[in-house]
Amino acid sequence: MSALTVDHSPANGHEWDDLVRIWQETDAPEGCKVEIIEGIVTVAPPPSNAHNDIADLVQRALYEVIPRHWGIYQTLGTAVPSRDGLYIPDLAVAPRQVLRDEGGNFIPAAAAELIVEITSKSNAAHDRIKKAAGYAQAGVPLYLLIDGWAPGGPTITLYGEPQREVYRVLDAGKFGELITLPEPFSLDLDTGEFAEN
Repeated sequence: MSALTVDHSPANGHEWDDLVRIWQETDAPEGCKVEIIEGIVTVAPPPSNAHNDIADLVQRALYEVIPRHWGIYQTLGTAVPSRDGLYIPDLAVAPRQVLRDEGGNFIPAAAAELIVEITSKSNAAHDRIKKAAGYAQAGVPLYLLIDGWAPGGPTITLYGEPQREVYRVLDAGKFGELITLPEPFSLDLDTGEFAEN
């Protein structure tokens, strides 16, 4: 993973705009994920086949329960300017109208109904700590962390009820167990196939 830093001097009133400009102009190989995490533009390699397979399984389950006017997006930028963050979650569930109204390359993270992050070995700490705090601060109602690299073995944690930069754990388990997403999803997510990866 490589990183670029941006000068955050108090004299510059356009720090966020500068970060977004650098993010937009970053030339990364196709398939790489370019994000801004706490003011640092990062480039991560394309996800593994197992990572993509889990994303597909979750996406298929979600399509069965979401309203038609919502979409599930795999490369949607979600902005948290107050944390100097612009994340590209593995899955973002948001109303289609938000994308149409916003235009550009990203939406406010607060507009998402659910964010799903699947850890990779190289960036698991970002998903567990920095992005979780950013999504909570933005007020994203539900954050599903699928952590194949957790120290005690692969886990799934559903966070909700964001307060400032902290979520409450709503449900948690290991790969192979059911995780229940509350309304408006009302989904018992079977993670049995995750264990095959």
